[in-house]
Amino acid sequence: MFCFQCSETANGKGCTAIGVCGKTDQTAILQDMLIFALKGISFWGEKAREIDVKDSEADVFVMEGLFTTVTNVNFDSHVISEKINKAFNIRNRLRDAFLKHYEEKNGKKFAGEVPEAAAWHPEGGIESYIAKGMTIGVLATENEDVRSLREFLVYGLKGIAAYADHAYILNHMNPEIIAFLQEGLAATINNELTADDLVALLMKAGKVGVDVLALLDKANTTAYGIPEITQVYTGTKAAPGILVSGHDLLDFEELLKQTEGTGVMVYTHGEMLPANAYPAFKKYDHLIGNFGSAWYLQQKEFDSFGGAIVMTTNCMQKPTEKYKDRIFTTGLVAWPDVKHIGDRKNGEPKDWSPVVKKAQELGNIKETEGKFLTIGFNHNTIMSVADKVVEAVKAGAIKRFVVMAGCDGRFKSREYFTHVAEKLPQDTVILTAGCAKYRYNMLDLGDIGGIPRVIDAGQCNDSYSLAVTALKLAEVFGVENVNDLPISYDIAWYEQKAVIVLLALLYLGVKNIRLGPVLPGFVSPNVLKVIVEKFDIKPTGTADEDVEAMMAGK
Repeated sequence: MFCFQCSETANGKGCTAIGVCGKTDQTAILQDMLIFALKGISFWGEKAREIDVKDSEADVFVMEGLFTTVTNVNFDSHVISEKINKAFNIRNRLRDAFLKHYEEKNGKKFAGEVPEAAAWHPEGGIESYIAKGMTIGVLATENEDVRSLREFLVYGLKGIAAYADHAYILNHMNPEIIAFLQEGLAATINNELTADDLVALLMKAGKVGVDVLALLDKANTTAYGIPEITQVYTGTKAAPGILVSGHDLLDFEELLKQTEGTGVMVYTHGEMLPANAYPAFKKYDHLIGNFGSAWYLQQKEFDSFGGAIVMTTNCMQKPTEKYKDRIFTTGLVAWPDVKHIGDRKNGEPKDWSPVVKKAQELGNIKETEGKFLTIGFNHNTIMSVADKVVEAVKAGAIKRFVVMAGCDGRFKSREYFTHVAEKLPQDTVILTAGCAKYRYNMLDLGDIGGIPRVIDAGQCNDSYSLAVTALKLAEVFGVENVNDLPISYDIAWYEQKAVIVLLALLYLGVKNIRLGPVLPGFVSPNVLKVIVEKFDIKPTGTADEDVEAMMAGK
């Protein structure tokens, strides 16, 4: 295996025996094989679109297949192998439909060059996938810079797919976004494309990233209302409980409905914390608040919670024996021998009764004292108090905003973000989204004239809110460029959804971004040089140095 798609990849270069995330070499190879098959589908999908042949099942499958391979989503080799089977069936069907229509339209057979991913046929089952997978992974692209650009693009596509899937589940889909997933994947097996072509595609991915984040924002707020500024309790009650982690708001809604009147209390965890701010969920009295923090602490936190647990999307770690019998996966998430809640059928909700039953069997969880977190600063919510923010800036009460959004992780170096929060002067405000906030959202940082010093926009996908807020503030202050605002960007990244958020910020013209705690292992020195020169991206340094530089506008 060779995998370097997340920030914690071994030695900053690549995992080669087992993933730091916990995936086995077999799982990693099968994920490579699934991507290979998706590239084959995308080749024929692009060709088919040229002659107006469409396949909606293929479109959705490519989106879900990409999301399946995001870090910490699916660790089950059997499930991935079944997806590869389906991928080749879809690819072949799409190929045959294209070839038939092409010949009918042009009066001749298609004679174009067909890349291996679009033509290879398996002989056997999972064994043949593993054998082939060992030859078509990341390192199969020998040129380091081309490899870097291709993988950068693929990881951006995975991020787009994850956000597009969240929106799709809420009945929002943009065909142009779905089409770009296939355009991008097909480009990675086109040897005629130059490095400049791939860089252009990365910038297009950034544009599509903005589009998909806007789509998801619309999907979430249409379904559940505009988030409200909310005080969320972090303690627990002595009653049966279910802890919900991940990002899927429809799963969360169904669980709330199916636990109503059962005596089971519901708590959010990790990236589900922002759900507490949506008006649609506030009517449920058994939604108590948030328990725990970021994904990397889940083994300790899930053990201490004592109730049933649900993983709705990515950010899953290997379950310990202490809670393996009371954790459930659903959707694209899977772990071998962990109970899975099946998909919706015929438009009906998922059946969450096994989770509810488990929570009731486990009985009361331990009551604990908690504090309150302030959340709910969607861009619409922020702009509703924009006058107060602008007044504070003009009066000098707020000197600078620091965007510290993104992902958290287990490396000790991420304490950097805690130290930055502690060292920022009292006249600064932190804008955050994603689980990176768990490095400082429990600190008592106070407020500025009633404006919290930590403004939490929500999940990682709500980084869009921070970008929109910056653009609207630029209008309010009458500056031509967002980079002229008193805003610094100090971004924490971990996996592929953070990659597309970064590309989206670059597309919007944001410069001088600090990125950490380490730079991506998949970015080659030459590609990094281009990015640094064009966008002024820089690595995080020490907290003292960076705070001083940011306050000076550097």
